Amino acid sequence: MAPPSSRRSGFSKKAQYSVFTGYLLAALGALLGAGLLALSYWQPGSFAPLRGAASDAVTPVGEVPAAARTGSQSAWDVVSGYFYAGSQNARLREENEIARIRLAEAEAVRDENRRLKALLDLAKGEVEPIATARLVGSSAASARRFAYIGVGRADGLEPGMPVRSPRGVVGRVLEVASGSARVMLLTDSESVLPVRRAGDNTVAFAEGRGDGLLRIRLINLGLNPLKKGDVFVTSGAGGYYRPGVAVAVLSELTPDGGLARLIADPSATDFVSIEPIYEGEAVAASRVGGENELTEQELEE
Repeated sequence: MAPPSSRRSGFSKKAQYSVFTGYLLAALGALLGAGLLALSYWQPGSFAPLRGAASDAVTPVGEVPAAARTGSQSAWDVVSGYFYAGSQNARLREENEIARIRLAEAEAVRDENRRLKALLDLAKGEVEPIATARLVGSSAASARRFAYIGVGRADGLEPGMPVRSPRGVVGRVLEVASGSARVMLLTDSESVLPVRRAGDNTVAFAEGRGDGLLRIRLINLGLNPLKKGDVFVTSGAGGYYRPGVAVAVLSELTPDGGLARLIADPSATDFVSIEPIYEGEAVAASRVGGENELTEQELEE
């Protein structure tokens, strides 16, 4: 009889039962897996509670490495941010400066559009202008105040024509060339403009002082009725300027009138409109009459 260690399993019922049980459990496991797989395709939500329970069990364990990973990333961000802070601040300052420049340019474009729109409305007003031009220069070194424009005799300009901006009177044409003209500004020491206070018939003369201000000199002396902030407009006397165009705002009182600031400051004016003389025939007649009187005086001499 052979020893027990060399016996085959087929001769031992216990070994046979163990092998059979293993095959049976494997078959049952395969069937159970196939059933669960089919159930997952048929009703995917059936395993949600199981997945939730598994997630609840695993989440606390995963928080520790996640916290360590986040902490290491934060520490690295702090260190790298310290080294790159200077360059980032410089870049942000540059971007901020560029944004401010772009904003200033946009404001300038908006102001330019507003001035051009006002000039367009001016050109569509009651009096059709002879020409419109840019105020290209002005004198500032003496008591004489002149400006220059890029239109002249070829564009229909004549001496004496009023020059105004969208805000008000700037001056009048003094000399005319073929393609340019010289304008005597209201602030010139030789400029005298008949004006009246807006809202009533208080008449005066606006005389240039050569320092950027106008002297308002009342015609009727006596009690000074003027107040600071009074607005003066052209009266139409003299025939050069049409009445009702803004001239100046009173800023200081004097015994015979006051000092006023220009409403249409030439230094802040880009474009101007040259209008025809308000009463051209009367002005021409006065000029002819003055020449005739001068000729008679010369003949008498």
